[in-house]
Amino acid sequence: MLQEYSIVNGRITQGHDGVIPIDLYIAPDDAEKAKLIGEFGIDEHTLASSVDPDEPPRMEFEPNHTAIIIKYPKNYSADDNFLFKVKSMGIFVFSNRVVLVVSDNVQMFTGKIALNVSTVQDILLRVLLQAVRHFESHLRVINMCSEEIESEINEAIENRSLLNMFTLEKGLVYYVNALSGNGRVIERVKVNAAKLGLTGENLELLDDLAIENNQSLDQAQVYSQVLSGLMDARASIVSNNLNVMMKNMNAIVISVAVPTFFTGVGGMSEFTGAVGDAHKFWAYPLFMLTMAFLGYATFLVIKKFERH
Repeated sequence: MLQEYSIVNGRITQGHDGVIPIDLYIAPDDAEKAKLIGEFGIDEHTLASSVDPDEPPRMEFEPNHTAIIIKYPKNYSADDNFLFKVKSMGIFVFSNRVVLVVSDNVQMFTGKIALNVSTVQDILLRVLLQAVRHFESHLRVINMCSEEIESEINEAIENRSLLNMFTLEKGLVYYVNALSGNGRVIERVKVNAAKLGLTGENLELLDDLAIENNQSLDQAQVYSQVLSGLMDARASIVSNNLNVMMKNMNAIVISVAVPTFFTGVGGMSEFTGAVGDAHKFWAYPLFMLTMAFLGYATFLVIKKFERH
């Protein structure tokens, strides 16, 4: 599907009535791929990399354009079950046109990012900035999800909550790799600034881009380390609780076993006859209280040795 944008009075707007067309291809079909390869001269492998989520970010110089592959966050939905994924985006910068290729629908050129644009270099930097800001917004959502899951685990340790935390940590690993790759692309754009025709103002924005991307990378790494530490702590707590429970169960079993021995002896015919001949109504209650006291005393002795 093709969405057309262009620059009108220094602002990126949807439509083709302005200058410097911007073609956004969302999951291009075979006919659109053939047009991109035949009419624009885009390499078939690079075009396939634009919709491949496993493709690493990179930049290549072609005879008539510059091809850049970057990462951006996939739109999150409730069906993802706390798994935040990343997608690839192809940016093809020509002398008078910019072509974008993505696999899923993504919001482009919203807010202030679409303002003060006049050249293809401005468009390139706005697309990179949009990706960085998209990661920043998703990291805020991940932080809120992490706090919610942690609260659930504190109230009741369930497999579902632990699995959600593990899934969230898995998504953060993808984000760290994506932000790291995007950072390398931004650095290469800076190195090839003259070849790309970047102005001094463009370089200032590129420096800001690099700083924001590094901040997002640091934030994602911190979140990933915190979640990893929480997972290890929860596993240790569960293991410790299991050990405590088994110790208490063993103490109870032994406490019951000791008086059971005496009650077994008390059930022998000789002992039963002796108690019955005594005609004492308090004989059996006294015997039961003695067994209960013996079991409780055994339990206390076991717990005392456990503390040492």
